Amino acid sequence: MMGWLRHHRQALAAALHRLRLQAATTLLTALAMGVAISLPSGLYLGLSNLARVAGNLPAQPEISLFLDAGASAEQKQALAARLKQPDIAQARFVPRDEALAALSAAQDLTDITAGLTENPLPDAWIVQPRDASRTALARVSDSLGKLPGVAETHLDSQWAERLQAALAIGRTGVWLLGALFAIALIAIAGNAIRAQVLSRRDEILVSRLIGATDRHIRRPFLYLGALQGLFGGLAAGGVLAVAGAILRPPVERLAGLYGSSFHLLPPSGAEIAVVLGLTMLFGWLGAWLTVTRSLHQVEATR
Repeated sequence: MMGWLRHHRQALAAALHRLRLQAATTLLTALAMGVAISLPSGLYLGLSNLARVAGNLPAQPEISLFLDAGASAEQKQALAARLKQPDIAQARFVPRDEALAALSAAQDLTDITAGLTENPLPDAWIVQPRDASRTALARVSDSLGKLPGVAETHLDSQWAERLQAALAIGRTGVWLLGALFAIALIAIAGNAIRAQVLSRRDEILVSRLIGATDRHIRRPFLYLGALQGLFGGLAAGGVLAVAGAILRPPVERLAGLYGSSFHLLPPSGAEIAVVLGLTMLFGWLGAWLTVTRSLHQVEATR
């Protein structure tokens, strides 16, 4: 066991020494890998932040019923009775004064609303149908809109459903893009390792002559590929950090115009660990494929 650990420690030290000797090449390879990784990672972070916005929207579609200003008490009672029927899961009455107060607080329109001589908002009902399917929602909305005393109906959360569908498509696109860039990472790491193998061809042949196994010869290159993947992941983190710092002020300014405190969130520690782990894995895999193939070629040309 101690011998196995010693061999791995020596292989890791050899890989680090090789990276130090070729610092410029290592930097350029890490930068190329970092740019490749930052594209799907940036899209993933963007979708995660959009999902936060969608998560604050009502998950259950709602129908807003705005009452006519001249609605009689009998019409209001008939509407309240209709909203107690089994096809309605929940109904909440919003008086006009409460709606104006909520609007002033949410949109910071206190100065404007204070100058109004009368409340322009109507009384309203917020209704959640029991059946949330598109057909049922349209049917209930049309039925309620025809009742006496109802001035207008509005089906809320339709755009939220569309946003969720768009986010689902975006997540699928991120996975596809991530898979393509994973292949690119394997190719980048493989090409870098292939150059290392070719430059040490004579050393490999001598090692073979003194009885070194393919596993022993391959081990330093595998550590080299994994370390290149690690540096590529760190470079991607730097690219995303710079992009986040550039985008944060305009995003917060736009959110402020809509009365929101939304701001971009950086990746979590778990997400950073996953990205670094995957880049090391892809670097290791690219090195393994390239070294295995190159060793066969070296053996064939002996």
